[in-house]
Amino acid sequence: MERRERGLLENIDWTTILIYFTLVIIGWISIYSAVYDEAHSSIFDLDARYGKQLIWIGASVIIALFILVIDPRFFSQTTYIWYGAFILMLVAVLLVGSETKGAKSWFGVGDFGIQPSEFAKTTTALALAKILSGIDTDMKDLKTKIAAITIVAIPMLLVLLQNDTGSALVFLIFVLVLFREGLSLSVLIFGAGAAILFILSLLINPYVLIAILFAVTILIWFLFRSRKLSIWLCLGLFAVAAGVVLSVGYVYDNALGSHQKDRIEVLLGQKKDPQGVEYNVNQSKIAIGSGGFFGKGFLNGTQTKYNFVPEQDTDFIFCTVGEEWGFVGSTVVILLFLSLMTRLIRMAERQRSKFSRIYGYCVASIIFAHFTINLGMTMGLLPVIGIPLPFLSYGGSSLMSFTFLLFIFIRQDASRMDLL
Repeated sequence: MERRERGLLENIDWTTILIYFTLVIIGWISIYSAVYDEAHSSIFDLDARYGKQLIWIGASVIIALFILVIDPRFFSQTTYIWYGAFILMLVAVLLVGSETKGAKSWFGVGDFGIQPSEFAKTTTALALAKILSGIDTDMKDLKTKIAAITIVAIPMLLVLLQNDTGSALVFLIFVLVLFREGLSLSVLIFGAGAAILFILSLLINPYVLIAILFAVTILIWFLFRSRKLSIWLCLGLFAVAAGVVLSVGYVYDNALGSHQKDRIEVLLGQKKDPQGVEYNVNQSKIAIGSGGFFGKGFLNGTQTKYNFVPEQDTDFIFCTVGEEWGFVGSTVVILLFLSLMTRLIRMAERQRSKFSRIYGYCVASIIFAHFTINLGMTMGLLPVIGIPLPFLSYGGSSLMSFTFLLFIFIRQDASRMDLL
């Protein structure tokens, strides 16, 4: 037993754990700064948000320690139980959950709340790793593709029904994991093409766009006809593209809320609303830009101190870092995230267990999605869809779910020589 414990301590990736704790501490300090009140200046004040975040940090440490000491096979053997339990919770929250900012995605418990959709990303990652790690699974097999898509689609659709579009979109990132496991590159190209057509359909009259697509189709066939490119294949792809273009209007008008459409139109430059939809992003960019190279210093951010940026301790926590610590501090945070994601991919590739490798890629993909979307919306590069920055944003569900997600993989990696 003693040898086993010593081996576990030696094999744990302490660098990853150090990056995790560094990001958590940066987040805690940033939350303290974002909601600082001279009347309640103690950083350990449990009535303030930074005090509550300290409780969540303590709970997350307990979760991490528990995961590190249990048998690494526990989660792979109980995967479908976890997945099923959180699917039931996603259904339950639709029935009896609390509505916050238009999304019915929380269970209220006194002053605290639990958001099942955050944990559902982890259980979906486990279920996807389990089903793809089967002996006979092959991404070229139609049954495997259907099973993988179903595993992801069920929680994603339930989260969409909660009107939490931001969290639902994160589930799409699992396509990168499927690609790593053998999904055809054509699927990614098709998805990227559909996204580009969606944007172009909002900027150009759909019938004009279809005419342009038809001209491009004929041109491509003419240029590559010597290679026996089938005209019917080209016309088939054109028909699919035209169908996407014609369906955008219906989806845009009926599937998106008015606030979501406003954000997209502002991002595309079709609408100006500096005191409404644009306000959060404009103030966030002002805060980040005002930090300069070295920042204004801890607790010296004027945008932060006078609450110009709404949600500054949650979705817009990065602008607090940018204002008070400037370009240098922002770069440090970005480099920490890039180091974490790069390390997770390297760890995933060294796994002997297929389950562990796939799950590792799921972890890296989820963190990548949150990191990219959050920073993109904070800097005005993407629409504001309201998802937290991992380990930094205020919130117990966010911090504990990301801890849960990360440390399961750290535990798998520590026992990689034993797991087959």
